[in-house]
Amino acid sequence: MTPFLLVLSSPSGVGKTTIARQLLERRADVGYSVSATTRAPRPGEEHGRSYWFLSEVEFEAEVQAGAFVEHARYNANRYGTLKREVERLFALGKHVVMDIEVEGARQVRRQVADAVFVFILPPSGAELVKRLGGRGTETSTVLKHRLAIANDELKAVTEYDYVVVNDDLERAIAQVAAILDAEGHRVSRHRGLAQQVEQIRREVAAAAMRLD
Repeated sequence: MTPFLLVLSSPSGVGKTTIARQLLERRADVGYSVSATTRAPRPGEEHGRSYWFLSEVEFEAEVQAGAFVEHARYNANRYGTLKREVERLFALGKHVVMDIEVEGARQVRRQVADAVFVFILPPSGAELVKRLGGRGTETSTVLKHRLAIANDELKAVTEYDYVVVNDDLERAIAQVAAILDAEGHRVSRHRGLAQQVEQIRREVAAAAMRLD
């Protein structure tokens, strides 16, 4: 079976990161891709384990070299997924699960032909507003901005291969896991399938000849 890249997207607060983390914890066939960033390390973070910590110059050099599957800027810092990280996990026979925003997913789609895309929906608009409101400490201006972003991201759902409604976390995790399993059985992902089928055909033909 050929491993593949699974992309999870959703508006903030819907649960894509939680689902991705749970899949990493529960499945031996899923690997963690260490992202690159220009932000400074926080206490306890390790280079190459938590992130690949790069300077702005180093990050831009990687961009120009085409080294990223996707990259973006958030709050003055840059983040991205390195192709070599994805390839490292593929070499280990592991699927790569990424939880990224809609624009990052579009970048992945342009570069990775056989990637699988899953959009995580909230159970309702009211629930999404509640989750985005968080602890209720945001100003109305901040919350309005977050809601506008979420509303725009929701329009991208038709760009995805699958949709999962996160009205129950365990059920949502199980549904994404089922997508992983089903996609792993695609004919195009099976190495040596033609040879395997040909061997079966030879055995069947030999058995038929013995009946003459």
